[in-house]
Amino acid sequence: MGSPKKNETKGFFSTMSSGLSMFGNAMHRSVSGLLGYEGVEVINPEGGKEDAEEEAQRGRWKQEERDSYWKMMQKYIGSDVTSMVTLPVLIFEPMTMLQKMAELMEYSYLLDWADECEDPYMRLVYATTWAISVYHAYQRTWKPFNPILAETYEMVNHGGVTFIAEQVSHHPPMGAGHAENEHFTYDVTSKLKTKFLGNSVDVYPVGRTRVTLKKDGVILDLVPPPTKVNNLIFGRTWVDSPGEMIMTNLTAGDKAILNFQPCGWFGAGRYEVDGYVYNAAEEPKILMTGKWNESMSYQPCDVEGEPLPNTDLKEVWHVADVPENDKFQYTYFAHKINSFDTAPRKLLASDSRLRPDRFALEKGDLSKAGAEKSSLEERQRAEKRNREAKGDQFRPRWFDFTEEETATPWGDLEVYQFNGKYIEHRAAVGNSDSVDEVDVKSIEFNPWQYGNLST
Repeated sequence: MGSPKKNETKGFFSTMSSGLSMFGNAMHRSVSGLLGYEGVEVINPEGGKEDAEEEAQRGRWKQEERDSYWKMMQKYIGSDVTSMVTLPVLIFEPMTMLQKMAELMEYSYLLDWADECEDPYMRLVYATTWAISVYHAYQRTWKPFNPILAETYEMVNHGGVTFIAEQVSHHPPMGAGHAENEHFTYDVTSKLKTKFLGNSVDVYPVGRTRVTLKKDGVILDLVPPPTKVNNLIFGRTWVDSPGEMIMTNLTAGDKAILNFQPCGWFGAGRYEVDGYVYNAAEEPKILMTGKWNESMSYQPCDVEGEPLPNTDLKEVWHVADVPENDKFQYTYFAHKINSFDTAPRKLLASDSRLRPDRFALEKGDLSKAGAEKSSLEERQRAEKRNREAKGDQFRPRWFDFTEEETATPWGDLEVYQFNGKYIEHRAAVGNSDSVDEVDVKSIEFNPWQYGNLST
């Protein structure tokens, strides 16, 4: 299978990269001395002093904090640090991984279009573009909170979509999610595997994502590329996702394979995505190209992957406007899902919005956020001790463990499935006249199996 021809400037940048390394940290973020490339962004893989100062000004990693943390983290090089390391709250954003899962719903209308589409190849164009659209949000370099076991996140009031996610495992950290509207259902078991490399970390999405389009019952399976977070401690932090994204129509055998280009010096290749939609015989039918932080376009092609005569490249998606100078680089949608505007009637007390550490960080109180985070983690440990003493096993409320294991490119995954109880719960709440209207902000965060245990 081929891929679209790359821009010739990429070759120029590739040959230049080794020679540019001599400039090291002396290089700044934009180039003024290279004719024709003024203002082009420079990505320094090793980080630099200027970059580090810029990060400090943004509220992260002052010199003494950075040096202390670096001494602590060196022993973890080469390890999976998903849940084994206590991280300082100053590198966090006021959002949890469950909320991060919900960000994939921002451009859910693309799945509506896929469901309504009669052309099986355009159906994959829409669905794959939907999967790409979330990467604009993934370029944020702040870390979301790990959810407490049994923590949940609910979302309504967005494109007719109902979304529920639950933390179903603490070691290893795993979340399960389900979303649905009149056009599609979305089911995911999310598990991340990491490899700490010192000043960077590789993140592998050991998960399973399935979308069912309701009109024809088509089932789509998504395998995303890995992600690399660069310059975690020294330098300006930035995110890259080099690798393949594969969206497969499990019903018919068609698939889309898109290549996320790695970022080089001068930002060459950064954000760029290109590839094809193939039929079941692995013949290219539609080429796709664009930037995951900006837009995606498509064009019909021949079996050699060349655009068909008398056809044009057409844009299928463009990123929505974003707030300027937002501290956490949030989109308007990120602010929306972090607010109570998207909360349903009688919000579950286990909802991420109610976490006291998340709320304190949102208000800018890092000291209180850190104390609340430590308190929640200790309560979680206390509940585990209580559960083990009773001989009990934790069982999620809204998802069931299927005892099925599925292979992924980065390891086997235990699969959880939506059990439908949440739909029954919401229907009961909606039909009840006895539900008191309460200020959701006054609800105490309570995901605990045995009640709100104190330390």
